[in-house]
Amino acid sequence: MVEQEIIDRVKRELSPSRWRHTQGVVETATILAERYSADVEASRVAAWIHDLAREWPLEKLQQYAEHVEIPSGFALIPDLLHGPIAAVLSRQWFGVNNADVENAIRYHTTGREGMSQLEMVLCLADSIEPSRSYPGVERLRKLAQQDMVQALAEAIDATLQYLLARHEAIFPLTVMARNDLWRQVNHRIVS
Repeated sequence: MVEQEIIDRVKRELSPSRWRHTQGVVETATILAERYSADVEASRVAAWIHDLAREWPLEKLQQYAEHVEIPSGFALIPDLLHGPIAAVLSRQWFGVNNADVENAIRYHTTGREGMSQLEMVLCLADSIEPSRSYPGVERLRKLAQQDMVQALAEAIDATLQYLLARHEAIFPLTVMARNDLWRQVNHRIVS
C-alpha cells in the first residue's frame, strides 16, 4: 500500500489533535531515521500507523484483543492496548509485512529490551514530537540530535517519574527497556 493511502485511512480514524500529534511523530521519525541510518520509509509507515487505535473506546480495544495475539501483560494496562492492536491492523488493513515496522508500532508506548533502530526511532519520536510539552522535552529534542539511545533512556526515565508520581502501573517491558538503554549508554562511556 502506498503512503498516501495509509495517510487517508489513518486521518479518518483520528481526531484533529491526534492527527496533529501523528503528523509530528512522522516528521520527527523521518529526521531521526535519516540521522541514525534507520529505514526512512519504514519509519514513516510505522509513525503514520502507531496511534491508529489510540482513540478507540476501551470496549472496542478489548473486544479486538480477544481475537488477535496480544503480548503478555498489555491487556492489564488499557492505555497500552492500542500499540499491539495497531501493529495487527498494519498488516490487516495496509498489508504491512515487515516485522520491524510491526514491532515498532507494537512497542512504541512501552519500549522493550533489545530495541531495533526503527523501534527506537518511533518510541523517541512519539515522546519528543513538536506538540509534546512537558518539563525537559526541549533538552531531549536537542539530545536526540546527538545521541538517540541516551535521549530515549532519558525520555523513558521521564515517563517513569510521571507514572510513579501518580501511583500508576509501570509495565515491566518499560523497565527492561530503560535498563537496557542505560546499559548501552554507560558501556559507551566506560569503553
